[in-house]
Amino acid sequence: MTTSAVATPATPAATTAWNIDPAHSAAEFKVKHMMISNVKGSFSGLSGVLTEHTVDSTLSFIEASIPVATVATGDAQRDGHLKSADFFDAEKYPTLDFKSTKVVKKGEAEYDVTGDLTIHGVTRPATFAVEGPSAPGKDPWGNTRIGLSATTKINRKDFGLTWNAALETGGFLVGEEVAITLEVQFIKA
Repeated sequence: MTTSAVATPATPAATTAWNIDPAHSAAEFKVKHMMISNVKGSFSGLSGVLTEHTVDSTLSFIEASIPVATVATGDAQRDGHLKSADFFDAEKYPTLDFKSTKVVKKGEAEYDVTGDLTIHGVTRPATFAVEGPSAPGKDPWGNTRIGLSATTKINRKDFGLTWNAALETGGFLVGEEVAITLEVQFIKA
């Protein structure tokens, strides 16, 4: 297992740049509701760049951004509440951002990618378990593409998302742990 701290992208000669394809990428989350079931939601409009080191994948670097205003849970009232100052405060903090700081190879096409995750103006370290990237493939228009999946869990209170309501039966309306899943497709720059 090899580890390497990466503060900036590797030298251009040893790297390939891949742009996130927002039309074929999504960020999804789930959180416990009323302590009895999960509510799921998603974000669209992902943007960013993967700078893939062509010799040593642990020297790769990713930077990504997600617009908060795209949050969708299937309920317009809940979406509005999530965009409000009670949660994401989309007007004040319009994006969720991630910048990698370390890539650890775990197995064939399996990595732990640690970086700075910024939500609601608060930056904390987060580690994503990544499957991929896939082998490059050509699309019908001549572009070269790769894809990956990534997952992590965070405590929303660590990012200042503290709104909640007590339930008469005990417990709270919204759970603290949030599971995040990313499905990302990239186009070679």
